[in-house]
Parts: sequence; structure tokens; C-alpha cells
Amino acid sequence: MHENEISEQVIGAAIEVHRTLGPGLLESVYEEALCYELHLRGVRFERQKPVPISYKGVKLATDLRLDLLVEDMVIVDVKAKEAMTEYDHAKTLTYLRLTDTRLGLNLNFHEMRLVDGIKRIANDLE
Repeated sequence: MHENEISEQVIGAAIEVHRTLGPGLLESVYEEALCYELHLRGVRFERQKPVPISYKGVKLATDLRLDLLVEDMVIVDVKAKEAMTEYDHAKTLTYLRLTDTRLGLNLNFHEMRLVDGIKRIANDLE
């Protein structure tokens, strides 16, 4: 499966979660519901995946922790806040670079319409 196909699956699952639960809940609730929806759809994912960080050849003691890594190819950062910022997008781009991954999704479930809270972040994606 290509990153774009995976992102379609994730976005479809996220829309179903948002349609069912609506805005206003905690980020952890949306993350758990999204994982369940991905499971129902047969999409592989890892939740709260620790990723070692190397700095100048030295492994740092603190790992990076991804909300979701879907099909080993797409990083998903789940949000439930009033508005996403450029910092949120920059953070996801940093995650992509550190993990040599090409596509990330920021999903903000606090929007009235989820489509307004979806941001695709690409890192050398064709």
C-alpha cells in the first residue's frame, strides 16, 4: 500500500470517529477510538510507538513517542485543541525526518467539521 492509500484509510476512520463522538473530548479518547476503528478496518498500526533518537552518533536516553505509526509508513499525530499551530506541523515534520518517514497526518478532533482539522505533512513524498 502507498502512503496516500494509507492516509485515505486513516482519514476515513477519523471521520467515522468524529461523526460518532463529535468534538470536545480528550485527545486520548480520540486516539483510542481511532485505533479501534483502524482495527475494524484491518489497518495495521502501533500506538504510542517509542522511537530512539540519535544525536551525533549517540543514542539519547529519551525516545520520541509517536501517537500512531500506521502500516509502518504514516505518522499520525492526534490533537484535540482549539486550533493547530505551525508548531504542530513543524513537530510532525521533525518526526518524519527523524524516522525517515514520508507522510504524516495531524488530526484535530476539536474542530466542528473534522475536514477543517486535517493537515497532511509530506517529507519527500512523490
